[in-house]
Amino acid sequence: MSLKELIKQDQRLVILRSLADAGYDANESILDDCLALYGHKISRDLVRTHLNWLEEQDLVQIERLQNGFMIAKITQRGLDVANGEAVVDGVKKPLPKI
Repeated sequence: MSLKELIKQDQRLVILRSLADAGYDANESILDDCLALYGHKISRDLVRTHLNWLEEQDLVQIERLQNGFMIAKITQRGLDVANGEAVVDGVKKPLPKI
């Protein structure tokens, strides 16, 4: 696996874990800030790309406001992936909780 792919998978995991920690939903701005807290300073466009990909995998549901702003809500499947109880190719598997 390339470093670029590993980083992409980690960013998707950070989004899922952030949604779980935020009470199961958050807007794209908050998720962008969460990614930055974990060392992923990325463009808002890339945050949206990840959200669209996660929606295609049925890991999140997205509400799209009229201005294009996105609000993501984690699904049960997404929560299982965030907690390491399920595995999806393209999302980093979290380390076990100790």
